[in-house]
Amino acid sequence: MSTPQLHRTEHTRQVSAPPETVYRLLADVTLWPAIFGPSVHVQHLERGEREERFSLWATVNGSVANWTSRRTLDPEGLRITFRQEHSRPPIASMAGEWLLRALPGGGTEVVLLHEFSVVASDPDAVRWVTEALDRNSPEELAALARVAELGHPVDDVVFSFVDTLALKVPVADAYAFVNRADLWAERLPHVSRVRMTEETPGIQELEMDTVTGDGSAHTTRSVRVCRAPEWIAYKQLMTPKLLTGHSGLWTFSDGPEGPVATARHTVAIDPAAVTEVLGPEATLADARAYVREALGRNSMTTMSYAASGA
Repeated sequence: MSTPQLHRTEHTRQVSAPPETVYRLLADVTLWPAIFGPSVHVQHLERGEREERFSLWATVNGSVANWTSRRTLDPEGLRITFRQEHSRPPIASMAGEWLLRALPGGGTEVVLLHEFSVVASDPDAVRWVTEALDRNSPEELAALARVAELGHPVDDVVFSFVDTLALKVPVADAYAFVNRADLWAERLPHVSRVRMTEETPGIQELEMDTVTGDGSAHTTRSVRVCRAPEWIAYKQLMTPKLLTGHSGLWTFSDGPEGPVATARHTVAIDPAAVTEVLGPEATLADARAYVREALGRNSMTTMSYAASGA
């Protein structure tokens, strides 16, 4: 049996931020859905100081794909290597690395390398994968630069928070309520319009108009990955003006004291929009508090209705 031919791509970008800041954003994959456009959801399977294994859902050429990757972290060498465990056709294998090189003046050169093979060495498959990498990689590098170059500590602009609520209904019923987002305009007071499609089972596209506690109206568009009856992950493709990224995760489980639902949000704030949205005296801390309250209020409202079986 012949060895599949390996194909390589390289994408590079100079970032006006220290290598340590850039590495911090790359090393924590839980932040990726809020930073990188293609990333939808990350679920750790194993996690150590230098080695990790996780499942990743991401948009590839217009559809959501899923794979499991292993990564080796080298903070001293400013290098992260990765490889897919079981690639999905037409990809037979996929590996690569992130390389960070300090530049004079405090900047960083970021190099993203990919090495892949395809099933049966199909030229059309090679073209399809190359096009996906040539589309996603520059987008990821641009998003990485956008956050790293803000001039704020990472934790000040990208952060997560969690709300948990006890359920009065079985886990499956609460999951079903959140899964049927197409009915939210009828069921939830903060949702005025909703449009949902599900061409692939478990993969939903959702567009809706919502109102926050202060009366502000927002239109959001999201892609959702649903795994009954345990969790629903989503990535906002159209965010409110204050955010450059927002991902979330609904989980439903039976705890020691009964069934519970949890809503987790990971957001990236746009510092340039803070005063425009919240007023001339508003600070980044005000923006974090506003986002925490607004998103938390809406998700708690949704969970309250799901918890009661309304």
